Amino acid sequence: MINCNPETVSTDYDTSARLYFEPLTREDVLNIIEEEKPQGVIIQFGGQTPLNLAIPLREAGVKILGTSPESIDRTEDRKRFRTLLKKLQLLQAQGGTATSISEARKIAKRIGYPVLVRPSYVLGGRAMELVYDEEGLNEFMKKAVEASPKRPILIDKFLDDAIEVDVDCVSDGKQVVVCGIMEHIEEAGIHSGDSACAIPPYTLSREIQEIMKENTYALARELRVKGLMNIQYAIKNDQVYVLEVNPRASRTVPYVSKATGVPWAKVATQVILGKSLKELGILREVEIKHNAIKEAVFPFNRFPGIDIVLGPEMKSTGEVMGIDASFGVAFMKSQIAAGQNLPLKGKVFISVKDSDKRAIVFVVKKLVDLGFSIVVTSGTAEVLGKAGIEVREVFKIGEGRPNIMDLVKNNEISLIINTPSGKKKMKEDEARIRSSAVFHRIPVITTVSGARAAVNGIEAITKKGFEVHALQDYHSPYALP
Repeated sequence: MINCNPETVSTDYDTSARLYFEPLTREDVLNIIEEEKPQGVIIQFGGQTPLNLAIPLREAGVKILGTSPESIDRTEDRKRFRTLLKKLQLLQAQGGTATSISEARKIAKRIGYPVLVRPSYVLGGRAMELVYDEEGLNEFMKKAVEASPKRPILIDKFLDDAIEVDVDCVSDGKQVVVCGIMEHIEEAGIHSGDSACAIPPYTLSREIQEIMKENTYALARELRVKGLMNIQYAIKNDQVYVLEVNPRASRTVPYVSKATGVPWAKVATQVILGKSLKELGILREVEIKHNAIKEAVFPFNRFPGIDIVLGPEMKSTGEVMGIDASFGVAFMKSQIAAGQNLPLKGKVFISVKDSDKRAIVFVVKKLVDLGFSIVVTSGTAEVLGKAGIEVREVFKIGEGRPNIMDLVKNNEISLIINTPSGKKKMKEDEARIRSSAVFHRIPVITTVSGARAAVNGIEAITKKGFEVHALQDYHSPYALP
């Protein structure tokens, strides 16, 4: 095994006979291959970096085991990827590739703002940004070109308010089995590594899930995948769009394995080495009776003053899982594990952008029913007042005292729900409130969908409490209900 990551290298002694702690560059990898003379190399378990080495290694005469470098390039090269989706008649958000700012402007004008700008062949959504106008496009094109100067820049129409879904599958080249369908709790636009996810999906219809499965089978067969593959979909107005195809193990594999009770990385390794899924007894999808919620862990408390708002660039440094028969309880367990201690009583400060004001009313009504008192600023107070909700109004920053910052510093607030607005002055004030909340260890939720899930969790815990069971109990022949 070759690993360049000091955070994970400690686990490799149990997995491999020999461990090289070296940079994952063409030169370093070829030096090790010359020394070890392996029969072949598996590149699909190390994320994006080894995938980028697929073609350089093949050109150096190294045998790549599993999915071929040619298939990998069909998914990584944006023009070839569009051709692939057209051939299979799969939907994709409008977009294009640009190598200059002028090309980027033309594409953005044609498809309309907002657009998602990102370099190709990069890690963790680096330099990826949601852009609302030409000024923003010019600014972020400069960053994107710096991050990946020799690769084209990808510009896609942003699907506002879409539901994002991750699908992992395993294929032996002939048969394809879906390992898990993970519905993101946060809307599309937040990096998949930063979003909470649910297995099984908690709002998607059977019909939508079947369409995603059929799309996944078609892509895996066309690409002749051998091993694991991850696909990211977006659902908008009951239409299924393909966002991205990764012909490798995704960061979701450990989560899907624990949720379903199947060691998918082990299954994929045996498939890569020549076994069929039938021989391994993997004949159909695993259907689970419980709910497994993945939550991201963030390092914000180590960086005083940082704004915690999430976007297309990945910020999380780990993940945890909550598991239970009830979705609400499983979500609450995931929050406890991630260090986000949601309160069961107290004052909730709510400030949401205009487009979220209608959606937040139901969430606030639930909180009031659960015994919370609501603190708001003038704009939100007006909307909630019309809905018949009793609130306490406080000053915005700079309008008078006591303002919301005073309440945060005095530990009077138990929870903050704040969806960021686009206005510059408001953005700055909201960022100050959020960073102050992190300093005072007050949980902050920045999306309406996240607030809905949190209220669901608070209600479930208040009414039922929860039990703790071993992971194995959920996967035994006498599995819990």
